[in-house]
Amino acid sequence: MFVGNQREGLRAAPIQWIGVTRRRTRSLGVIAGLETFFVRIRGQLIWLHGVMFVGFLALILVPLVLPDPPEDAALFGHFTTAANYILWGLWFPLVFVSVIVAGRSWCGLLCPMGAASEWANRHGLKRAIPRWLRWPGTPVVSFLIITVLGQTLGVRDHPEAVAEVFGGTLVAAILIGYVYGRYKRAWCRHMCPIGLLLGVFSRLGAVQFAPKLHQPGGDAYSEKGICPTMIDINRKRESRHCIACFRCVHPQARGGLSLRLRHAGAEVEAIRDHHPNAAEVWFLFLGTGIAVGGFLWLVLPFYQELRLALGEWLIGRGWDWIGNAGPWWLMSVHPERREVFNWLDFTTIVGFMFAVMALLALALVSVTLAAAWLAGKAGADRSLGARFLELAYQYAPVAMVSLLIGLGGELFDSLRLVGLQADAIGSVKGGLFLAGLLWSLYLGERILARQGVAASRRGLPLLPGTLGSVLVGLAWWPAIFGI
Repeated sequence: MFVGNQREGLRAAPIQWIGVTRRRTRSLGVIAGLETFFVRIRGQLIWLHGVMFVGFLALILVPLVLPDPPEDAALFGHFTTAANYILWGLWFPLVFVSVIVAGRSWCGLLCPMGAASEWANRHGLKRAIPRWLRWPGTPVVSFLIITVLGQTLGVRDHPEAVAEVFGGTLVAAILIGYVYGRYKRAWCRHMCPIGLLLGVFSRLGAVQFAPKLHQPGGDAYSEKGICPTMIDINRKRESRHCIACFRCVHPQARGGLSLRLRHAGAEVEAIRDHHPNAAEVWFLFLGTGIAVGGFLWLVLPFYQELRLALGEWLIGRGWDWIGNAGPWWLMSVHPERREVFNWLDFTTIVGFMFAVMALLALALVSVTLAAAWLAGKAGADRSLGARFLELAYQYAPVAMVSLLIGLGGELFDSLRLVGLQADAIGSVKGGLFLAGLLWSLYLGERILARQGVAASRRGLPLLPGTLGSVLVGLAWWPAIFGI
């Protein structure tokens, strides 16, 4: 019997290897085809960038000269409603999802702001990139400003706010490109308000560009190479700054980078090998918190109670000016649409958003520190701080899915067009949310395994991370599913 089973195993093994070889051959064929295609067309991408630029300007400027759509306007029955849906129902939520299957290819192949910034750089002053711009916290500040300004201006409701936020960001991208860097994208690397957010989530992606001849020493910053986002391509180990522009890909050459596939989340599972850093973690914590706050003030009765109590207290002390409308460029002032914000509105919205951000960030820091400490007690290697940075990345999936559902409300509402009812749409949201939560828990377990914690001892240090993921979800719950 033993000999017979052994012979059956010997006969089956070649069949299994043939199947594996065929799958790998097909995978390599797809990769080679993609590399060849994008290398062939990369010189023509300027035309695509031009189309995207003109289309982007149309979306943000044309609604300014059109009459307001009627309240019952169909989704594509008026240019303004169509433009709003394209921006908030398609582009904004789907660009997050795209990083899972295509990395930051939006940034390198399609983004009109990045392309405009690089074009300006070719004809600009080409000054050295200053220290303040290279500071790791710059994109964090940029994201916070844009997120808060979007809420106080009503960027989802008013075309004037869309033009100011998106148009102002475009102007900033062009100016940064014109002044700083030599044939580089300083804007994309150092200041884009969503670039680092996409960079964090791209670590979850199933694609990467890896060196053919890898040099040791870890990731490095270099303004001398071909990479427009200043990656030292021979030492590249992380995905967050790579915009998938294919300029470093030369299929027939021995050097450069090559496109490779991996299972989704692989980089986060082995985050210690891919430069975990405090700036990225703080961005994940603070960015998630400020985005949550931007939605909770719209739906929580507590916010209105707080606003009323604060207003009565201030007016009782003679601060009557808080009832005055503010400037149009700082807050929503649209009497024709029955919405005029005063200084009390502005103060409470901003204060509420930052308070939610601080509370959620404090909660995530606390539970992650607890997880890191417990991991050390369970036999994990490295210092408490290093374990903290690694374990913080486990929240990326639940944060990404929560942002997708919370910011992509129009996308899910449009599912009614294909016949889905409210209950079915809620089930879709719930399924996505549960998938993100489970993925975060799985990544936490994998990170603990990489830290050297035995399987039998991972349960306790995994509990705080589980609580952190649940907290992110609960914070988004009112915005996603209602009170």
